[in-house]
Amino acid sequence: MTPAEISAWRARMPAAFGPSTAGRALRWLALAAFIAWLVLTFRMFDITPARLWNGLSGLGVILRLMVPPSPGELWVEILKGIAESVAMAFLGTFIAALIAVPLGFLGARNVVTSTLWRFSLRRVFDGFRGVDQLIWALAYVRAVGLGPLAGVLAIATADIAVLAKLYAEAIENAEKKQAEAMAATGAAPTLVMRFGILPQVLPIMLGHALYFLESNTRSATILGVVGAGGIGLQIAERIRVRHWDEVAFIIILLVITVAAIDWLSRRLRRGLIG
Repeated sequence: MTPAEISAWRARMPAAFGPSTAGRALRWLALAAFIAWLVLTFRMFDITPARLWNGLSGLGVILRLMVPPSPGELWVEILKGIAESVAMAFLGTFIAALIAVPLGFLGARNVVTSTLWRFSLRRVFDGFRGVDQLIWALAYVRAVGLGPLAGVLAIATADIAVLAKLYAEAIENAEKKQAEAMAATGAAPTLVMRFGILPQVLPIMLGHALYFLESNTRSATILGVVGAGGIGLQIAERIRVRHWDEVAFIIILLVITVAAIDWLSRRLRRGLIG
């Protein structure tokens, strides 16, 4: 290729030969703005090397106190707390998944054609997703009192909108030909949804629900800290009295429990989807 041809191509496609002077200046300006924002954030949060070093040193002390893990004298209560957290996660996820199925159909574009209704329902989903489980737990503890009921309601309320949105997207991506074939035979809309759409998306729905069950098992631990039942309250009490060996034992049990649930849910997902 001759220099003249290179110059012609450079004139036609300047971006292929590297950024322009203005583009390079804009990149450097963006990098400087990012660094300035990062430095400002560190100053706002009082993040200093000395503070980080002291925090890591304190964390090292805690980790040394965790070895060896010990169940303590109240190991039966620990097992009950683990079982309660798993039960909370199961009930909350089951309730949320059950309610999210009809909401998912109502929010799907290929089921409900009203744009205003679908837009309004999606915004309600967004509003519920914007509130964390911990906030719902604090509200339900005030409403129904301490105990696992508040945790179950918090998990269900926080997950309904998320699952409904995921279900609606799965329904919108379902194959249309099956539903159209049933509608052509004169089937009612409810039968079209039941036999034309639901069998296609049911494995996806169950897969999402199983994943949320695994995630909610971890979340139930945090909910117990605010009095919503589960093992979280026992963890908070042992941290308060600095029984770090018992905290380590509870953490190991939680890891084993979550791993077991993950293994079981993975097997179920493979069986359903495969």
